[in-house]
Amino acid sequence: MRSHRFYTAIELLENSSLDLPPDAAHHCAQVLRYKIGDALTIFNGDGFDYHAQIEQIEKKKCRVKISQRYHPKNESPLKIHLVQGIARGDKMDLIIQKSIELGVTEITPLFSERCNVKLDGKRLDKKLNHWKNVIISACEQSGRAVIPALNAPLAVEQLNSIQDDLIYLEPTATQSIKEIAIENSATLVIGPEGGFSEKDLQKLNSVNAHGVTIGPRILRTETAGLSAVSILQSLFGDI
Repeated sequence: MRSHRFYTAIELLENSSLDLPPDAAHHCAQVLRYKIGDALTIFNGDGFDYHAQIEQIEKKKCRVKISQRYHPKNESPLKIHLVQGIARGDKMDLIIQKSIELGVTEITPLFSERCNVKLDGKRLDKKLNHWKNVIISACEQSGRAVIPALNAPLAVEQLNSIQDDLIYLEPTATQSIKEIAIENSATLVIGPEGGFSEKDLQKLNSVNAHGVTIGPRILRTETAGLSAVSILQSLFGDI
């Protein structure tokens, strides 16, 4: 049987036993039909994987024994902060999921003039919690042992709170993304469906963001960011 990875937000120690959280226990015992003695991997975001073995299954509980800690060493040397214009429906889930698989280390949702998604109060809290779970699931699948940060959303005029230099995709830009100078980090700003408005572009320029292009074609928001991340990882990262 394939050994799956499970996230648990508790301290993990070698040669210790613990009960998996309810969701992980259900998925392990009821969905995947793991048995006593089967191996699995758990992680808590501290940068390590913990190899474990099931030692007890009882009703809704699944107890495991950790044998050893392992460093997967699969984090990219390039730290990418993706500032993503909020997209509708499942598109935002897709962007977050795939960007995590590609090695993005930080995500900030972005409100802009053409953003058609209205989020505030409890609805925003619910959506952020959902996106956090998307990140964790993507880490489980891709083998990452570090959980990328999910920040509170910003408006375009608030981007000056980000200390790093910003680059944003813009089809009319004259500079290629391949021509920018990057050492070990990049903050990439992607517009929403419909792109940045003229007001957005003025605000971006006011915070010294630099417009770049990745080609002559206009890409959808769910394509643009993932393509740019892939290019950055290929040029300066580990792809």
